[in-house]
Amino acid sequence: MSYTSKLPASWNDKPSPRKVEIDLSSPGLAVFELERLLFTGKAIISHADEVWPSLYIGDQHSAENRADLSTHRITHVVNAAHNKRRGGADTYVGMNIAYMGIEARDACDFDMSVNFQTTADFIHGALSRGGKVLVHCHVGVSRSATLVLAYLMLKQNLTLVEAICAVKDNRGVIPNRGFLRQLIKLDGKLFGNHR
Repeated sequence: MSYTSKLPASWNDKPSPRKVEIDLSSPGLAVFELERLLFTGKAIISHADEVWPSLYIGDQHSAENRADLSTHRITHVVNAAHNKRRGGADTYVGMNIAYMGIEARDACDFDMSVNFQTTADFIHGALSRGGKVLVHCHVGVSRSATLVLAYLMLKQNLTLVEAICAVKDNRGVIPNRGFLRQLIKLDGKLFGNHR
């Protein structure tokens, strides 16, 4: 199957889409091929990167840096590494930032897919109202990336390969293999084998 990266027209300075072919019908082989594609992504040189207009993936530092959050006019934060002992919504008191916390482990056996739709709805609602969203976890490469990829699939109608191509050139990400399998399953559910 052939896929091309779809980027919004407002990103005129971005390079033109490349065609990438990956067969997702065999999940085991597909995970290996998706990892190879992900490894061609941009090296991480900052704490947070804009991967889609007004949508950022970042690490814990980016989520706690109030000055940077204000500078980038972040209005919504999704914490994919939420825990009761640290931070949370209290971090943003007085900043007019809406917060969504997801207690997720970066482990192959963790079912991240249960968070796909609610997180996509939260992100989409924020962006639809002109907001700016930071999705973060500890390092900003697996849990947060998985949720952003699911958002692009569910709300922007991108296939998994298209979503990866849209994100990886702006931030190096590498969801764990369990998360990749869950994204492959979502791709099949949304787009089937008739793409």
